[in-house]
Amino acid sequence: MNPLLNKLQPYPFERLRRLTAGVTPNAAYRPISLGIGEPKHATPEFIKDALVAGLEGLANYPATAGDPALRAACADWMQRRYGLKIDPATQLLPVNGSREALFALAQTVIDPNQHRDAGGPAVVSPNPFYQIYEGAALLSGARVVFANSDPARNFAADWSSLSEDTWATTQLLFVCSPGNPTGAVMPLAEWERLFALSDRYGFVIASDECYSEIYFREGADAAPLGGLEAAAKLGRHDFKNLIMLTSLSKRSNVPGLRSGFVAGDASIIKSFLLYRTYHGSAMGPAVQRASIAAWNDEAHVVENRALYRQKFERVTPILASVMNVALPDAGFYLWAEVPQHICGGSDEAFTCELLAQYNVAVLPGSYLAREANGINPGAGRVRMALVAGVDECVEAAERIQAFIQSQSV
Repeated sequence: MNPLLNKLQPYPFERLRRLTAGVTPNAAYRPISLGIGEPKHATPEFIKDALVAGLEGLANYPATAGDPALRAACADWMQRRYGLKIDPATQLLPVNGSREALFALAQTVIDPNQHRDAGGPAVVSPNPFYQIYEGAALLSGARVVFANSDPARNFAADWSSLSEDTWATTQLLFVCSPGNPTGAVMPLAEWERLFALSDRYGFVIASDECYSEIYFREGADAAPLGGLEAAAKLGRHDFKNLIMLTSLSKRSNVPGLRSGFVAGDASIIKSFLLYRTYHGSAMGPAVQRASIAAWNDEAHVVENRALYRQKFERVTPILASVMNVALPDAGFYLWAEVPQHICGGSDEAFTCELLAQYNVAVLPGSYLAREANGINPGAGRVRMALVAGVDECVEAAERIQAFIQSQSV
């Protein structure tokens, strides 16, 4: 067996299952889960219709590069969303969801034979983070270096905490904006700093943007800044060493469709296509048909965003009355601090007691991070995914409020 598999850690939800295995939820309350970030809004009917209409394509092998019509639809969306002109033939590639693509990109980019004197090439990840970043890095033969988030700076990753020696051995940097779990969006100045580091040391930046279409503010600058958009604003129109990854899962409520795309540096896209051709990563024709329909429509995205906005407007004030929590820049998570006088500030104990007493599931923040520089930046926090219906999310918030108030007397 591949010995690198032994480096993988249990997924956060497996750890949550083990943590709560002995907990008996209070049967007086119906269960409400804020633990898993799986969209629960209804999939638009027109996407389902397009999927069914594409079933006739099942008799043919799909091309790894995808149907030209799908690539064109993705490029057109990039034009409408970011004002970018992307060549659909050379700068864009459909993928089976951003999770699969994040993993495969690391296998394409990393050369495990480099920097052996430093323990191998480095992959830099924000901390807390989406665990696929770590698994992709480890199975590519790299080592992972974490940049802790800073609560004082809206949970921005502290890239300055990494040494020049680390950057000199870095081959891949994962960026998540809007962030999971913090919801933080990277400003242009931060992108400029990372581009300068990439130019100096030659590493690839993978910009995970699957939450980009869920935001709450109005106005011209409300939509989160994207990585390619930032590059263009800074005159980097070739997108050197930059790949963005996005998905329909959150945008269009189709997590089971497993559909997204990557775009950016044409030379990386070329190598990525070669890897994927051998890996067998072609998207099914029916999924392609449904994806074209989804990318070509914006009305359902506006409606979806309005539902999330309503939930956050109602839930955030309830929780903020008893916890340190605030409206994020974007995404559908609340990143809440456990009060020190509740369960000793322990995110694990808070999770267990909340489930036992009020039948609400949340995810311990420490499960989404690793210890770096002597701390686990997720410890003492919990992630709440506001993916259920408005009334259910409000009820969950009221139960959490009641739980904390009952422990405060």
